[in-house]
Amino acid sequence: MLKRKIQSYLEDYLKSDSNKMLIVAGARQVGKSYIIRHVGKQLFPNFVEINMAEDSYGQRIFANAKTLEDFYLNLSTVAGNQLKDKHNTLVFIDEIQAYDHLLSMVKFLKQDDRFNYIASGSQLGITLKETPTVPVGSITIKNMYPLDFEEFLWANGVGEEAIGIMESKIRRRESLSEALHNKMMDLFKKYLLVGGLPDAVNSFVERKNIVEVRDIQREIHHLYRLDAARYEQESQRKLKIQRIFEMVPSNLENKKKRVVATKIEQKKEARMSDYADEFEYLIHAGIALQVQAISQPSYPIIENSGKNLLKLYLNDVGIFTGILYETQIQPIMNDQRSVNLGSVYETVVAQELAAHGFRLCYYDNKKKGEVDFLIDDTEHLSIMPIEVKSGKNYYVHSALSNMLNINEYHIHQAFVLNNEREIYVKEGITYLPIYCIMFFKKNATRQLFLE
Repeated sequence: MLKRKIQSYLEDYLKSDSNKMLIVAGARQVGKSYIIRHVGKQLFPNFVEINMAEDSYGQRIFANAKTLEDFYLNLSTVAGNQLKDKHNTLVFIDEIQAYDHLLSMVKFLKQDDRFNYIASGSQLGITLKETPTVPVGSITIKNMYPLDFEEFLWANGVGEEAIGIMESKIRRRESLSEALHNKMMDLFKKYLLVGGLPDAVNSFVERKNIVEVRDIQREIHHLYRLDAARYEQESQRKLKIQRIFEMVPSNLENKKKRVVATKIEQKKEARMSDYADEFEYLIHAGIALQVQAISQPSYPIIENSGKNLLKLYLNDVGIFTGILYETQIQPIMNDQRSVNLGSVYETVVAQELAAHGFRLCYYDNKKKGEVDFLIDDTEHLSIMPIEVKSGKNYYVHSALSNMLNINEYHIHQAFVLNNEREIYVKEGITYLPIYCIMFFKKNATRQLFLE
C-alpha cells in the first residue's frame, strides 16, 4: 500500500467528533477513495461505502432522497446489518457531487448525529459553485493531489529518517554528498516520468515497465478529457472547455507558456475574460493547475488581484511527460542537451507547491520580465520568488535579479532551483537542487528558510 500524507489528517478527523463533515476533494484517480477506505476500516468495525456516481448511473436509489427519513431508509436497504451506532459505524459517501441535494443535506446529517460520516468528490468545486443551498459552515474541504515527490520516495524505499536528515542539511544550506545527490536526481527524473498517480506509481514500483506506466497515464488523461466538461450541459461550452484542456501541453512548450485567448477558438477579438468560466471549470475539476500573473506583488498574495493572464499546468507531471516523449526515457534520464525540460520542471514545481497548499502565482512585468513562481514568505511577511532552471546556465535570471532590485517589494529571500549539487547563497538568491522543492512546506517556513 502507498503511504500518503493525508492519512494522519483523516485519522485525526475521524477521532475528533467534529461537527463538520469532511469532504476530500480532488481529481479522479488520485487515491481519495482508497485512502479513506483504508483508514475507515482500521478505525470502525462497521464501514459502509456508497458510490453516488455509480448509483446515479444505475439504480438511482438515492436520487430522490431529499429528507433524512428517505436517506436513512435508502441507506438501510444498501447497508443492511452494517449500520450499528455512531461509535462503531462510518458511512463513506463517495462521489457526493453526483447528487447535489446530498450536499444540501450534510448539515442535517451531522445535526442528527446518528452515524459518523466522511465524503469525497472529484468534481466538487463545480458542484459547490452551482448549489446555492450548500451549508458551507457544515463542511470541511481537504484537497488531495497525486503523490508528491516525498511520497514517491517513500514508495521507492527511501525512509522518512533519511529524508528528515536531508531536510535538516538543506535548512542549514549544506550540500548533499555527490553520491546522495546523484541518487536523488535519479529518483527525481524517474518521478518526472512516472508522476504521482497511484496506479502509475504502483506499476512502476512493482514492474519498472515504462510502457505499462504510459498506458495507465494515457487512459487517465483520456478520462480527464471526458471529465473536463462532464457536468456542463451546453454542448458549445463543453467543446471550449475540452479545447482549453487539450491546449495545455502545447501552451507550455511556447516561450511564454501562458494561455492565449485568440488561439482557443481562433478568434482575433477573443479576450481572456471571455473564457473565465471555462478556466474556472477546469481548475475546479482538479485536472489543471492555475498560475495567475501578478505585476505588483505584495504580501499576502491572496490580496493581489493580479493581471488577466494565466498559465495552466496539468495536475500530474507523468501525464505531461507521457504526452511529450511517450515511452522514450532518454530525454529525461540522460540529460540530452537538445531537449529543453523547462516546461517539465515548471510542471513538477507547480504540482509540488499546489500539493503543499500554496497559492500559485508568477511575476509578469513588461519592463522587468517574468519569474516562474511567487509564494508567500510568512516568516518575513513578504513575497518569495522561485525561478526554475533545467539547463546549465541556471545562474542567468535577469527577471529575478530585476525583481530583487525593486525595494518596494521588500523581498527577503529568493530561490533558483536547478540540477546542480552545490547549495549556495549569492546576492540574496539561494541556489538549490531541483528536488529540494519537496521541502517547501507551507506550515514550516520558519524551519526551512533559515538564514
